Amino acid sequence: MGHKISRRKRPHRGSLQFWPHKRSKRTTARIRKFPEISEVKPLLFAGYKSGMTHVIAYDNRKISSTRKKEISIPVTVIECPPIKIVGIRFYEKTPVGIKVLTQYLMKNEDNFFKRLLSPIKKDKDLNKIIEENKDKIHDLTLYGLTQPNKIGFKKKPELIEIGLGGSINEKIEYAKENLGKELRVSDVFEEKEEIDVASITKGKGFQGSVKRFHVKLLQNKAEKNRRKVGSLGSWHPAKTSYRTPQHGQLGYFARTEHNKVILKIGDKPEEVNPEGGFLKYGFVKNDYLLLKGSVPGPVKRLIKLRTGKRTSGKLLNVSLIEISRKSKQ
Repeated sequence: MGHKISRRKRPHRGSLQFWPHKRSKRTTARIRKFPEISEVKPLLFAGYKSGMTHVIAYDNRKISSTRKKEISIPVTVIECPPIKIVGIRFYEKTPVGIKVLTQYLMKNEDNFFKRLLSPIKKDKDLNKIIEENKDKIHDLTLYGLTQPNKIGFKKKPELIEIGLGGSINEKIEYAKENLGKELRVSDVFEEKEEIDVASITKGKGFQGSVKRFHVKLLQNKAEKNRRKVGSLGSWHPAKTSYRTPQHGQLGYFARTEHNKVILKIGDKPEEVNPEGGFLKYGFVKNDYLLLKGSVPGPVKRLIKLRTGKRTSGKLLNVSLIEISRKSKQ
């Protein structure tokens, strides 16, 4: 009997979970859907990533290897200056899906917003719009304007759509009452809540297959190059499969992470500012969030925070003891 030759197996090089690995068109991520809830409240907020630190917390979970002990949890600090509600966007239901019906935007009283809002067509009377289209309105969102000048950034303000919970009549009343007012992060989220985070990852430019897909290096006698794929595929069919790991764009991808836990919502920046400020960012000056774990993107990038769409329902039962303020320089 001959020896049985075992076939060598390994995982596929390169994840096909996110495909194609394509550079994002925009600096901010896109939110396509909002969860349907009965409570009348905004379902989205936006903040700027400040950096990371860690907190010391007391573990109150019943089933845990660190039960009744102090544990260290890595957290991301997101600065959340108020968002100004500047308009309303109405949607109607059509045979081919939900389409934009009309919109209302406030008059430009402040020069800070004038340049951004001027290209958008504005309707004159809000009550007249609602009365004329009351049978057609299927849904509505708020137009919110970020205020990076409150941090000290020389960034252009971003116009974002903020979904609302509740019935259509409750949404209309809420939108009319809050038009022109500022929305704070504490009006949208609560501590220990699970939220979804949408952002654009760090851009790393054009990279080879080893860095991009973690392809194994070839032997030192390999022809021409070691940092390449051993084979691009079979001779026939005479084409390269999209599954073959090759060089190309790495980073600057639109990504959404689900069920990130809010450990703290604070309005006192001195509680979280480290000595010397956050690296490449500076000091937090407004309301802030502490999110458990990491968040996609570099510092100063706009992060969109949405009410959790598929939450686990499990409460992270820990009590914060201390927030690390050691220097990050």
